[in-house]
This record gives sequence, C-alpha cells and structure tokens, in this order.
Amino acid sequence: MLPRGEPVPNVRKIAVLRANGLGDYIVALPALEALRAAYPDAEIVLLGTAWHRAFLAGRPGPVDRVVLVPASRGVNGGEDAEEDPAALDRFFAEIRRERFDLALQLHGGGRHSNPLVLRLGTRVTAGLRAPDAPPLDRWLPYVYFQHEVLRYLEVVGLVGAGAVTLQPRLAVTEADLAESYRVVPETAAPLVALHPGARDPARRWPPEKFALVGDALTAAGARVVVTGAEDERDVVAAVLDAMRAEAVDACGHLSLGGLAGLLARCRVVVANDTGPRHLAEAVGAATVGIFWCFNLVNFGPLTRARHRPFVSWQLICPMCGADRSQYTCPHHPSFVAGIPAEEVAAAALELLREG
Repeated sequence: MLPRGEPVPNVRKIAVLRANGLGDYIVALPALEALRAAYPDAEIVLLGTAWHRAFLAGRPGPVDRVVLVPASRGVNGGEDAEEDPAALDRFFAEIRRERFDLALQLHGGGRHSNPLVLRLGTRVTAGLRAPDAPPLDRWLPYVYFQHEVLRYLEVVGLVGAGAVTLQPRLAVTEADLAESYRVVPETAAPLVALHPGARDPARRWPPEKFALVGDALTAAGARVVVTGAEDERDVVAAVLDAMRAEAVDACGHLSLGGLAGLLARCRVVVANDTGPRHLAEAVGAATVGIFWCFNLVNFGPLTRARHRPFVSWQLICPMCGADRSQYTCPHHPSFVAGIPAEEVAAAALELLREG
C-alpha cells in the first residue's frame, strides 16, 4: 500500500460515493475539483441517485457520469430502509466488471458506506472512519464538528489531490436559464429570491419573518420571487399571504436546473439552511442564510464578502425541555424562529445595494 497522501499510480477510473442531497453534493464540489486536477485523464464516476443523473447530465463539471446506487440501508435510505439484495448484487457486479482503480467514500462516518465501498473491488479505497466503521486502505477519523467542504478536501488529500478551490462552483447551462425565464420573465428590477422551506422543521424560519424581509426588499426596488418544491407549497403560500407587496410564486414550477438558472439571475437569495441556499451560493448569488448553531459550523458559507449567515443558539426544546445538543426528541418546533427579521432584512438590503 502506498503511503498516505501520495497519488495512486495508473488510475483510469475513480468511483466516488456521495448518494445524498443537493447541499451535500455542492459542499463536495471542491473535493471533486481537486480530484479532477490531480487525475486529469481519469474518468470520475459519481455513485449517486436519480436526481444526480438528471441534474448533471450535460452539465460541465468534474463528474463524467453517474451510476445509481440501489436502495442501501444507511447510505441512500434510513437505518430501516428496505433493500433489494438482487439489485445490490447487480450493482456490485457491474462496478466490479468496470474495474475501477480508486474508490472514495465522501459519505460520512462509514458505518454503512465503508462496507459498500469495500465491496466495489477497487485497487485502493479512501475515506472517513467513525469508531463503528471498518477501515479503508487510507482513512481519516470522522469527527462531527468540521466544515463539510474541508472534510472532503481532507479525504481526497489522502490520494494526493490538493485543493484548487474552497468555494463550491456549479455551471449554469443555457437550458437552465431558458427554463427560468419561462417562469420568471426578465424584469428591469433586480431579482431577489426567498426560499422559506427546509426538510427539517427545526431549520425553518417563520413565514411571517420571510414576508417582512420580502416587503423590505420590494420597497427598495427589488422584484421578489418565492421558491419551493411542490411539497413546500403550504409554507410558500404562508409567505405570499403575509406579504403586503406582490411577489412571484415559483413554487413547484421549476426543475432543479431551472432553479439554478433563476438563482443565478438573483442579486440576493434569503433562505433557510437547505440545498437551494447552497445552490444559490454555487451559481454566484449573494446569500443571507438562517442557521441553527450546529449546522452553521458544518454547512455555513466560508466567506463573508457576499454571504451573511444568521445563527440561532437555541438548544432547549420549548415543548419538552430536552437539550438538543445532547439528545433528540420527537418534537419539531422551529429552533431558528428567534432570529430577528429586522437584522436579516438589513443584511439583504446591504447586499442588494452592493449588487
């Protein structure tokens, strides 16, 4: 085995396991760019999900193609996810036939992901290892509190891939822009997007506070668009109903590519800590983000020239008194509701003026 940190020789194909969500993919982009620079002639294959395949098809970037990972417990499914053993056997047989040289686990602590990577049959494996995970050929300890961009740059550094950027960047295509213009036509006023949804209710800022920010931005001359996925229609409607000013309802009207095109046109994006905030940052928009304290450490923007994070330090569940820094509880109140709307609006207005 080569010493840690040295490049792996004669690499033609690299498999990268990262089969999770939008924000998770975007924070791994600097690591993928480092791999591309270190192994310019190798094919980089993302072991991902259906949304990766659809979104990355024809999109310039470090990933050459996507291979779908079947439902796999603890990887692209929960601890109790139903697996199809035959589908998993076909997946591993296909990967082994391709004879990958290098496999990288960019998928967390490795309890479930490391056994998957070890079944791929590659010459060299590298990634993270929590205490309950089997070791790979080259590994680093998984420690929860670390920014995800730096975490995965450290992992690819195990195979000689040095950082070429710290800032996630995602290419926007002509098709992305064309779709966005069909939903939100060109306007003389600068565009600003509000994204009030988040998968975890604890990370959702109240709709009425988003509405106050939207009204302040409209009064300053911006055209406000409220975005969201189809299953976020209720929270988008709550923002629109609470706003005094008129805003564009883009909820459910854009594909992920179309959303990238729209956010690239926005001067400012105000969002909860969620995938679309990461997407806005990656396509060049200035952002104002709403974060719970733990998530800011791992997923907050690394720079401040064009990004303003606001953080809630609330740790105690208001419904049962549980300390969420130590324990989980079954309740789902917002843990970021106390962040003042006036401060968020002031930051968004500052970024709007700066252009």
